[in-house]
Amino acid sequence: MSDPMEEKIKNYRTAPFDARFPNTNQTRNCYQNYLDFHRCNKALSSKDQDCAPCMWYRRVYKSLCPMSWVQKWDDQIEAGTFAGKI
Repeated sequence: MSDPMEEKIKNYRTAPFDARFPNTNQTRNCYQNYLDFHRCNKALSSKDQDCAPCMWYRRVYKSLCPMSWVQKWDDQIEAGTFAGKI
């Protein structure tokens, strides 16, 4: 039997409803999932654990966020100027 998280990721189509963001404007949802992915990745990497559970956040932000925003944030992280707390 497969892992429930792997099953969710496999069946993933688009971002599911998130009660924290009930409005039509999903900008905050996009940003929060981007932060959650990087926080999860950082936390699990520092413990030498598998980062597969973090892929859920990645798929959600990739479906919600414009790619230009993601590229800009990635560039800011690399330059050390990203404003979010990761």
